[in-house]
Amino acid sequence: MTIIIGLTGGIASGKTTVSNILRELGAIIIDADEISRKIVEKGKPALDEIREYFGEKVLLENGELNRKKLGDIVFDNAEELRKLSEITLPYIVEEITDEINLCKETYNDCVIVLDAALLIEQNLMYLVEEIWLVVAPRETQFERLVEREDISRDGAEKRIDAQMSPEHKKKYAHKIIDNSKDLDHLRAQIEANWKRVTG
Repeated sequence: MTIIIGLTGGIASGKTTVSNILRELGAIIIDADEISRKIVEKGKPALDEIREYFGEKVLLENGELNRKKLGDIVFDNAEELRKLSEITLPYIVEEITDEINLCKETYNDCVIVLDAALLIEQNLMYLVEEIWLVVAPRETQFERLVEREDISRDGAEKRIDAQMSPEHKKKYAHKIIDNSKDLDHLRAQIEANWKRVTG
């Protein structure tokens, strides 16, 4: 039997670490971030639509997407972020659905994990059977984000505040993965939930 788990969490909450542990345990990971990068590659229709709306300024000289420039635009403007999502989401959903169907055809019995930061915000819950939410203290998110993205604390705060709050996301989650302690504590929760879903 195949089960599809939606893995989500705020920026810098530790979702990637959880995803990597699930991969080690045998899960098939579908990474929505990878898909969102893939669908805006040079020559893809989503990139053409982005260029038409946002203009040539969001492209690099070689015609590829200037992610930093686009990020600066949408993180400061909720309406522009909504428009970007409106353009890209249909392409992302189509690709995710294709990957899920391929997994189901290839493996009779597997755990598919859809790793998607915006699973709830973009109403993708219908694609999965369970939602696992990774949560971490806000201060920890700040520290990780500043270090990882090499941005100011103010910039990190904007990115965190641009997302739905963990408290709101908890209303949709079937399981909460607490990433406030060490790696052993995190792994123990994941392994317990893995045993539950794999029987």
